[in-house]
Amino acid sequence: MQIADRFFVGDALRTLRRFPEECVDCVVTSPPYWSLRDYGVAGQLGLEASVEEYLGKILAVFAEVRRVLKPSGTCFVNLGDTYGGSWRDCAVASARSKCLSQVPSRFAIGMTDGGWILRNEIIWWKPACLPQAVKDRFTVDFEKLFFFTKSPCYFFAQQFEPLVSSPCDIRRMRGGRRTYNGKWRRANMQSSGARIQRAFTSSCKHGRNKRAVWRIPLQPFRGAHFATFPEALVETPILAGSPRGGIVLDPFLGSGTTAVVARKLGRRFVGIELNPAYVRLARGRVRQAEGRLR
Repeated sequence: MQIADRFFVGDALRTLRRFPEECVDCVVTSPPYWSLRDYGVAGQLGLEASVEEYLGKILAVFAEVRRVLKPSGTCFVNLGDTYGGSWRDCAVASARSKCLSQVPSRFAIGMTDGGWILRNEIIWWKPACLPQAVKDRFTVDFEKLFFFTKSPCYFFAQQFEPLVSSPCDIRRMRGGRRTYNGKWRRANMQSSGARIQRAFTSSCKHGRNKRAVWRIPLQPFRGAHFATFPEALVETPILAGSPRGGIVLDPFLGSGTTAVVARKLGRRFVGIELNPAYVRLARGRVRQAEGRLR
């Protein structure tokens, strides 16, 4: 079955069951969040009566994802949380009203119980996040991005970020010696600090290894989709987790951001989406991106 550079309209679980084993290099996706939005299509995920039912369905999808992923493959999943009773009345709303449902944590534990290896829990920090009409808790300005692998040996291209150093870094590298009055020795601080700094930066020519808190602003999108994640959130996982020319899968394609970024970065894509209108939107975005690449 040829899957590369194709869109599949349908349920993620049933569609994945038609895929051959070990046929994709990387997965980057964001499943519908529980009890948050109604996308107006029959069979959608996220409207289950309980978080346990929701997680059972999501984990079943990722069991199939694991089957179609190559042994060297990687899997990145963006998943947000929900407060009990925050959107609609459900069977458990009264028992868990106002309580954070801990969906990402439960999901990560369920994934590792199913054989996945959790390599990172990445924080997507959203500066200038959307305001929240709450007065009895703090505003949530982050979501989680989980980095899973199928096996201990996998493809990974190290990613770097700008090297930022400070006098504290220099003192830490020098061993932190102090004089009797508690002040740093200043006699040779400037010369030795510069020498250490040169040695440190020469060994990190590309910058420092990328950290696990990513500052990525929300990206405006004019299309008819409620929850489009920014392209910058997808770029690093695809660059780090897939070889050039590899196949990147998004089983919850939505508006097609994963497919668009995959094409821009020289990868192939495969997308699964239940809503035909979103597939049409994704096709248009990919065609537009490919036109700019020519």
